Amino acid sequence: MAERLASIEAPFVSARRDARARDSARDQTPIVYASAQGANVTDVDGNRYVDLAAGFGALLLGHAPAQVARAVEAQLGRLWLALGDVFPSDIKLSLCERLCRWLPGPGDASRVLLGSSGADAVTAAMKTAALATGRPGIVAFEGGYHGLSHGPLAACGLFRAFREPFAEQLNPHVTFAPYPRDGASLDGSIDAVKRGLAREDVGAVLVEPILGRGGCVVPPPGFLAAIRAACDEKGALLVADEIWTGLGRSGALLASIEAGVRPDIVCLGKGLGSGLPISACIGSARVMAAWAEHGGATIHTATHFGAPLACAAALASLDALETGDLAARARRVGDAWMALLRETTRGRGVLEVRGRGLMVGLPIEGGSRRAVVVVRRLLERGWIVLTGGSAGEVLTLTPPLDIDERLLEAFADALSACLS
Repeated sequence: MAERLASIEAPFVSARRDARARDSARDQTPIVYASAQGANVTDVDGNRYVDLAAGFGALLLGHAPAQVARAVEAQLGRLWLALGDVFPSDIKLSLCERLCRWLPGPGDASRVLLGSSGADAVTAAMKTAALATGRPGIVAFEGGYHGLSHGPLAACGLFRAFREPFAEQLNPHVTFAPYPRDGASLDGSIDAVKRGLAREDVGAVLVEPILGRGGCVVPPPGFLAAIRAACDEKGALLVADEIWTGLGRSGALLASIEAGVRPDIVCLGKGLGSGLPISACIGSARVMAAWAEHGGATIHTATHFGAPLACAAALASLDALETGDLAARARRVGDAWMALLRETTRGRGVLEVRGRGLMVGLPIEGGSRRAVVVVRRLLERGWIVLTGGSAGEVLTLTPPLDIDERLLEAFADALSACLS
């Protein structure tokens, strides 16, 4: 099946796989998923795996969660698709009302734009910032990842190869600041943000409260607050990309709010639909008012934005997160798991165990070449893990928030064996 797909799919997938095989001197033929339930995946050959990638972190409740499945099944019998921004569905209204409560602020209600992917949400945020400030420029961060569609791609600081072939098509008003990894690098990062904001064309700072695909890097305390202050000084907007960190993944429903900072715009995606494609750009009413200034002629919509099936999945997902208090569970379980991983990998070439909640990164001594080997060894033992980081050197762990803790404990032993 992998060979059949490689013969018809855009060849960047097989080219990347071949490059990894050459670098690691190990076969990189993929498994092919056939079914999945909870934290387990079964491939077409009948092998069963524990999934610690969980759909790039999107499966907050694991595969096919029962409560979401029931909500989607009920919606299947009612309505599959409405008419977007012309004639909405009732369930879209319910979801938008629910999401608007997620960005608290005295005297300033929120407004929401739904999308189908995290990149859609970031695109909506960038458009909103340009409309609200009249300035097209963005300050983004090295190591940041906001999606690969053309709007967010201009602000992608993860891999230059993602962005540079298309540079002439992209927003030229984007500058990058280093993402701080400790207290010593905080001042340099904030100084770079301030230099970017000093440009008259910059209207927003786009930031991940914790780097996700960039390697689960937790910034030092005060980082977001310093950006908030710098934005306020220059009349720019703070856009928090919470596509990875939000909805409990980082141990909080919104990592920025937990840090004591209220962004002007928050982007949500990934886990919002528990595997169904839906995202949201939530902004203050003051900022979102800019969308009405052109008499409704300036819009941001698409056929499947706010599709009823995805809205049903999102509402059920939010119910499960809140009733199960899964954000708090992710923080508690993640802290214990990271402590165990530090103990079991000590002296085995793991440079650090870092992260928050159930987004955990382990940079591997030997760089991406060794990281790819370790990931393949884990796969052969029945564990699905991805690499991340700006050099592909970080094992990135994003299991379901409700995963059985015994699986996490077993993984620590498996990883120790695979590092030898």
